[in-house]
Amino acid sequence: MARVLIVGAGLTGSLCAALLRRETCGPLHLAVWDKAGDSGGRMTTASSPHNPQCTVDLGAQYITCTPQYATKHQSFYDELLAHGLLKPLTSPIEGMLMKEGDCNFMAPQGVSSIIKHYLKESGAEVVLRQRVTQINLRNDKWEVSKETGSPEQFDVIVLTVPVPQILQLQGDIVNCESAFTTDLPQRRILYLALKPMSCNKAQSGDADMYRGCGVAVDTDMHVAFDFLADTIVIEFD
Repeated sequence: MARVLIVGAGLTGSLCAALLRRETCGPLHLAVWDKAGDSGGRMTTASSPHNPQCTVDLGAQYITCTPQYATKHQSFYDELLAHGLLKPLTSPIEGMLMKEGDCNFMAPQGVSSIIKHYLKESGAEVVLRQRVTQINLRNDKWEVSKETGSPEQFDVIVLTVPVPQILQLQGDIVNCESAFTTDLPQRRILYLALKPMSCNKAQSGDADMYRGCGVAVDTDMHVAFDFLADTIVIEFD
């Protein structure tokens, strides 16, 4: 059984986990680790300790579907709308910059509900407060060390954390960091940053968009990354 670790439980990591589960036919052990105390990353929803019904989105506060994204990723929006995780945002927001054809959505249950939806769909083992410190190659496996507990081994690692955090990692991963600018080593590690929607903070109205950084594969895994469509496909032989 292939063991896959996704580092980062934000939108990128959760959606990647869900897509891997959808696209992988064979047995797959899928784990998602995050250093924070809750999933969400930059799409985190906090609740009042005095009233759980009182919530606030600390990161992205509304989602903009541009005509380009609607063409490429309409199925994502349709799915979230059908589950009641998104609803059209009809009220104006001070400072919001509207462009022709844009459609804005808000998350009635908090924006982190989108992340939790994808994590639940993935069936992944989600471990929070798990900070990765080192990644080393051991007997053709990736051995991942963390701040507490024993190292664990995985066949594939997907890093969805910001690049500055990747650069802080120790071990053999340091030798792979040149993958951003040079030929990719033939190892099973993937640097990934993607999302099918544009997420915004109400106070700025600016889109916070990510693109793929790079991939590295070996002979028993095929990775197809579409920089234009912001999609990823990973297949195991």
